[in-house]
Amino acid sequence: MARLILFNKPYGVLSQFTDRGSETARATLSDYIDVPGVYPAGRLDRDSEGLLILTDDGALQARISSPKHKTPKTYLAQVEGEPDDAALAALRRGVTLNDGPTRPATVRRIEAPMLWDRDPPVRYRKSVPDSWIELTITEGRNRQVRRMTAAVGYPTLRLVRWRIGGWEIGDLGLGEWREVERSSPSR
Repeated sequence: MARLILFNKPYGVLSQFTDRGSETARATLSDYIDVPGVYPAGRLDRDSEGLLILTDDGALQARISSPKHKTPKTYLAQVEGEPDDAALAALRRGVTLNDGPTRPATVRRIEAPMLWDRDPPVRYRKSVPDSWIELTITEGRNRQVRRMTAAVGYPTLRLVRWRIGGWEIGDLGLGEWREVERSSPSR
């Protein structure tokens, strides 16, 4: 039976089990998960938080992480400023980045979610407001959500992946993981 693990990755943790070649020690998955034979299905940047799926099933790993399968990934993004309707419409159409146009995203403004504290905290600037959006993409380019929000004029300050396909972070605490029954990712 294939193993499937949901992990709430903290800020500053690499989405890999080792950190070879770095002169300074950085946190990795091995600091949190001691399950042999599982590997991340996709990645989550070191400065992003939230849901990371690990599995020992190579086919499932490929299906989750490959853009050709269009597995939706939902993020909660704290952005600098308050995105206007034009910015949200641009994200819904897809924006052109330096590596080409993105697929259209599903996006909406949301109230600030009840999340764990981030360490270090997001910088606060009294003169610049911030707000939150929920954004769902079906690709997974390097730093894509951050680049998309910046392209429409609202840089991302904090990024939390909340859902991958049919799997959601739910009540999983920061740095915690749990094994779940395998089911196929829904669209």
